[in-house]
Amino acid sequence: MIDLHAHSTASDGTEPPEVVVAAAAQAGVDVLALTDHDTYAGWPAAVAAAQEVGVGLVRGVEVSCSHRGVSVHLLGYLVDPDAAGLLAELEHARDSRLTRVERMVERMAADGIPVSLEQVQALAGEGATLGRPHIADALVANGYVATRDEAFRDILRNGSRYYVAHYAPDPVRAVELVRQAGGVPVMAHPFANARGWTVGDDVVEAMADAGLAGLEAHHRDHRAAERAHAQALAARLGLFVTGSSDYHGSGKENRLGENTTTAEVLAMIEDQATSGIEVVRAGRS
Repeated sequence: MIDLHAHSTASDGTEPPEVVVAAAAQAGVDVLALTDHDTYAGWPAAVAAAQEVGVGLVRGVEVSCSHRGVSVHLLGYLVDPDAAGLLAELEHARDSRLTRVERMVERMAADGIPVSLEQVQALAGEGATLGRPHIADALVANGYVATRDEAFRDILRNGSRYYVAHYAPDPVRAVELVRQAGGVPVMAHPFANARGWTVGDDVVEAMADAGLAGLEAHHRDHRAAERAHAQALAARLGLFVTGSSDYHGSGKENRLGENTTTAEVLAMIEDQATSGIEVVRAGRS
């Protein structure tokens, strides 16, 4: 069982990296990818846990991108964490996320909504990539909403009076940077229309021309038609197809291993990676 998309408290998950890995082992997952938003901070703890519990670990990152205002998420597997180009983009994105959270919290507080930056940072934890889910956690803790999902349906949704955009690279540029870092780029949940606007096939084609390797077709936020669209487009463009849980702990309903990737596709990812970063397996880091 291979699950190539999961998050920890290093970004917007609710469990530390080592707990995510242990939960994967408990769920029967054989290989897990840790792909926190715009950070590698969870890698060391995840590597140690993977070796301890015997789960294979793909070190990855989810790069938050934007094309003409439409959010695009790019998974980068087995990237060199010291590659300067990608590292600079991730640092820029994290800095922008912090100022974005500050501005959103200021707008809410001005309307009497019970939330403060200090509380958001405390709930996120030291070193986490701050984002809207952490604001949602503060709103839940203060009894303003019942769940993260409720917060995102109204107060934190795109287009709400409190919404503030943050810096995000164009997805074509992000694909190039992941390849330059020796990694393998895969577009996450490309047609998840329930999340909001998605890009057209022309953008995916441009990403493929830049070196995109695959599409995450099998995902909770894809209905049958969207999975079929992703599979057909991947076949036309010569891309492989993945499946993943997009696990966030208690932050989302997604369960580890609910969508999976084949061993053949994992082998393709390993073959394409040129960074020297390998899949962590027992006795190997």
